[in-house]
Amino acid sequence: MNRSSTAAPPGASPLQRARELLDAGEPTLVELAAAVGLSASHLQRRFRARFGLSPAEYLAQRKLGAFRAALKDGRDVSASLYDAGYGSPSRIYETGAAKLGMTPARYRAGGDGEDIRWSSVDTALGPAIVAATARGICMVELGEDAASLERKLHAEFPRARLQQVDAGRDEFLAPRVRAVADALAGKDAASARIPVDLIGTAFQKRVWDALMKIPRGETRSYAELAASLDAPGAARAVASACAHNRVAIVVPCHRVIRGDGSLGGYRWGLALKQQLLGRESAGAS
Repeated sequence: MNRSSTAAPPGASPLQRARELLDAGEPTLVELAAAVGLSASHLQRRFRARFGLSPAEYLAQRKLGAFRAALKDGRDVSASLYDAGYGSPSRIYETGAAKLGMTPARYRAGGDGEDIRWSSVDTALGPAIVAATARGICMVELGEDAASLERKLHAEFPRARLQQVDAGRDEFLAPRVRAVADALAGKDAASARIPVDLIGTAFQKRVWDALMKIPRGETRSYAELAASLDAPGAARAVASACAHNRVAIVVPCHRVIRGDGSLGGYRWGLALKQQLLGRESAGAS
């Protein structure tokens, strides 16, 4: 190994040492296992159980984080790629864990060049905005008034081509808006079958996919969801993924609660989370 052989502090656990070595360089699984005194298969299992990702996925996300940070700082795309550790521009697209959902230049430029159609809708629990690219829903925002919701949409995609449409006449957006409204009313919106365009890390996308598989009227604890992803030690990472979900209702993070049965957090407020769960529970009975 090159700089990945940097020594970890004395007394650090094998998993802590493995993570620090990944933060310092790019060891292979075999090199990493030898450095921390575990077999490759044992390290792979324990690392995923603790952190929710394999060592290779962790490394991919570290590099992607550095790349995204450089883009956000306005740095050149090519320089950002190489500084983050990608050997060539194609490498970021060859790595499944590193998909941005849009080109790097567009991500850096706030969605510049993206075509996003959106519509506001009055629902049983207040106003909502549903926005979608050609690939699927990219944002569902809930709030108290349509004006503040529109400001949030523009802040999320400040340079995209945003087109407000009449949801009742737009064949692509209409069923998606209707599904969100139905879900807020406690009806079965079959949201898992609605195409989505999600931008997140590999682990976040695994969490969001698992959320969409929770049946209406049921809940899971953060720990249960982590265990279902073969990452029993990643309950906090699951909670973080829920907090970063931009697509309310369709990606039903409101169905995740604490192990003691209390609600936990919710990006759009605990009062709304409680209402959503109550309506879904009543509709499922």
